Amino acid sequence: MSLSRRLIAEFIGTFWLVLGGCGTAVLAAGFPHTGVGFVGVALAFGLTLLTMAYAIGHISGCHINPAVTAGLCAGGRFPVSEVVPYIVAQVLGGIAAARVLYVIASGAAGFSLSAGFAANGYGAHSPGGYPLLSCIVCEVVMTLIFLFVIMGATDKRVPAGFAPIPIGLVLTLIHLISIPVTNTSVNPARSTGPALVVGGWALEQLWLFWLAPIVGGILGGLIYRSLAPEEKKA
Repeated sequence: MSLSRRLIAEFIGTFWLVLGGCGTAVLAAGFPHTGVGFVGVALAFGLTLLTMAYAIGHISGCHINPAVTAGLCAGGRFPVSEVVPYIVAQVLGGIAAARVLYVIASGAAGFSLSAGFAANGYGAHSPGGYPLLSCIVCEVVMTLIFLFVIMGATDKRVPAGFAPIPIGLVLTLIHLISIPVTNTSVNPARSTGPALVVGGWALEQLWLFWLAPIVGGILGGLIYRSLAPEEKKA
């Protein structure tokens, strides 16, 4: 599959992840009387990833996350030369989704970006008021586990065809744990789109949601690689 086709797939996949996940948070989580809440948002992120894994996994691998691309590279599953193009496509997809979501959400009476627009934050901008250290540890550990599960589920020694299910489920669980802490990033592209719309504090704090997920992703890839090294070809 050509690189250009894989990049388009990554753009579309990340677009759907951000629109589906952040869209649920912005439009449906707190809707009067029938809001889906944290559980609904967590499921939305897991379902968007699961559906796209089946849709584009055979095209691009369905990374749709710079931390996943970096982690798979560290784990020996992805070439260094394609890391930057993948990340660029993912970030552009996340930005496009956030812009579309803004157009939809801003049509509601009383809409305001002061509600956060699903942006990630720490300290005063953490949903639960968690400090910087707690948020760093949370994002690193959650992304580490995310990559560890991805590496295991996509290992050639594991039965093929089922990988999207545990990967989607682990992302759901990650959100259930960490929405109160950081609003859950584990994905720099997901964080960048809403931050560019919100501006101000969201952009000032965006560094954390690039640094921590990338570090966690690389650690997850390296740990899995050390525990279950690829079998050498004869």
